[in-house]
Amino acid sequence: MANEGCTLGNSEQLVRLILDQIADKWSILIMAALCRGPMRFNTLRRDIDGITQKSLTQALRRLERSGIVARRVIPVSPVAVEYSVTPLGQTLVEPFQALFQWASVHKDGIEAAQRRFDIENGTLNVSNLIDERAQAPV
Repeated sequence: MANEGCTLGNSEQLVRLILDQIADKWSILIMAALCRGPMRFNTLRRDIDGITQKSLTQALRRLERSGIVARRVIPVSPVAVEYSVTPLGQTLVEPFQALFQWASVHKDGIEAAQRRFDIENGTLNVSNLIDERAQAPV
């Protein structure tokens, strides 16, 4: 029997659309960075390892459209743009922190489960496993 607390009821489609906008990998990392304070675009880009200019631009626009992030043009030469978390975005800080904490606490168990899965399904590259063990701190 499914846990009724995990169902979305009649609002499932709307909730999915909202989660698609705010809960992707880049949006969560952007929020984590902006929770430390307002940032300019290039500072965000340097702060978030692996994000491309295009992905950052798209995620910031989605978050701004959803009212989670505010964009402020600073009238200097050259023009600068700063992003910050809105009051609505602040309501996401606690759930995102809980998600980060969960991932930190359970990362070893998840990695072990992924290795077991890969071994059982024949998708584990044995040379990668040997390399991982060789690089692991003693």
